[in-house]
Amino acid sequence: MTGKVVQPGDGKTYLVLGDLFTILATGEETGGAYGLVETLMRPQGFIPPHIHDDMDEVHYILDGEVEYQIDERTVLATPGTFIHIFRGQCHSFKNVGLKPAKSISWVTPAGGEQFFAEAGQLVQPKNEDEKLSLLGKVDADELEKAIALAATKYKLRFVVPTTNAG
Repeated sequence: MTGKVVQPGDGKTYLVLGDLFTILATGEETGGAYGLVETLMRPQGFIPPHIHDDMDEVHYILDGEVEYQIDERTVLATPGTFIHIFRGQCHSFKNVGLKPAKSISWVTPAGGEQFFAEAGQLVQPKNEDEKLSLLGKVDADELEKAIALAATKYKLRFVVPTTNAG
């Protein structure tokens, strides 16, 4: 086994619902142990509340300010913050900053990283300016496709927030 090296600008990058996801390692490359993805999230970009029953998810914030809701806990994650979301935990997150946020996400076991390849559009930005120019671009049919794919093939359960009628 020779290991794997991904240099800056390498990896496959997908535009999914206005954010960029670069797959750095796939389950195929790690013997199914994990998948690794770099995320560039637009300001005010968000992932709605959901649960993974078969997968742990770890996030490490490289840049920006991302607010996480994990079960009943709210965490403001800034560069250097490490977050482990266990299987079965309801979680959501939003870039609350004024600039793009960047993070590394590790999923185990592997497989969840392939969602971005299936749900998104392969793009080949040549530099950071090109990456920034792509943020926020959403195809009208993309949301429906992503939700269906997440809920069926990737067994993600979306959680609809409830309000207490007082």
